[in-house]
Amino acid sequence: MSEIFSDLYSNILDTSWLEAVAVIFGILSVWFARKENIWVYPTGIVNVLVYVYLCFYAGLYADMAINAFYFVMSVFGWYNWSRPTETSDHVPISSLSLKQWLFYTLLILVAFGIIYYVLSNYTDSTVPKFDSFTTALFIAGMWLMAIKKVENWLLWILGDILVIPMFAVKGLAFTSLQYIVFLVLAVMGYIEWRNRLISKQIS
Repeated sequence: MSEIFSDLYSNILDTSWLEAVAVIFGILSVWFARKENIWVYPTGIVNVLVYVYLCFYAGLYADMAINAFYFVMSVFGWYNWSRPTETSDHVPISSLSLKQWLFYTLLILVAFGIIYYVLSNYTDSTVPKFDSFTTALFIAGMWLMAIKKVENWLLWILGDILVIPMFAVKGLAFTSLQYIVFLVLAVMGYIEWRNRLISKQIS
C-alpha cells in the first residue's frame, strides 16, 4: 500500500503545469455545473481543449475524441442554458421518462460498440474496452447536462468511478485525483439538482 501512495506522490510531483491548469478548470466547471451556473461552459472549454492535447500523447484516443466532443457540446450547452423559454428566462431542470431512459441506454451501448470497433482496429489503444465504455457514458452524460436532465449526474458518477484507476495507471495521477473530486461533486450535484427538481414540482 505504501508503494502505491509513493508512486502516486511521485506522479503528482511530475505533473506538468498544463495538466494542473486543466485540472483546476475542470474542477471549476463541475462546481459551476452543480450550482447550475452558466460558467460551467467557459471553464469547461478550457479544460477540454487542454485534455485533447494531453490524451493524444497518453494514447487515450477515445478520451481525446470525447474531449473534442465536449468542446462542441459545451458551445451548445452554453447556448441552450442561456436561452429563455416560454415560462422562464432559462431552461429548467427536468428528468427523463422511462422511454427516454431506454433510448439513452441504447445510445450508450451503440456508442460503445462503435468506439470499441474503431479503437480496436484503427488505433494502438491499450485499454479499448474500458476507454470505449467510459467514453460512451460521458457522451450521454454531456448531452443530458446540456439539456438539463438531472440524470446526467448518474452517468458522470459511474464514469468517474471507472476512469479514476485508468488515469492513475496511465501515469496521469493528478488527473486521477481530479476525477476523485469530480466524483464527490457529481454526487453533490445530483442531490442538489434532484432537490431543486422536487421543489419545483411541489411548488
